[in-house]
Amino acid sequence: MVQAYILIQTEVGKAAAVAAEIATIPGVISSEDVTGPYDVIVRSEAETVDQLGQLVVASIQGVDGITRTLTCPVVHL
Repeated sequence: MVQAYILIQTEVGKAAAVAAEIATIPGVISSEDVTGPYDVIVRSEAETVDQLGQLVVASIQGVDGITRTLTCPVVHL
């Protein structure tokens, strides 16, 4: 199982709506609106890195109001 944090920047005033919509996507563990340089932080999981990429590109980036994403895979050192 591959897990990642996805940091999201949104259009002004869209963070809460974006976080709520992303929370309904399969593979998303949590979706929270936050303050700081990013507006939403998502924790997600997938079976493979390729499936994680598909989740981000096909599902998450398609949500209206998102301007930029940064995917940070979890590593176990």
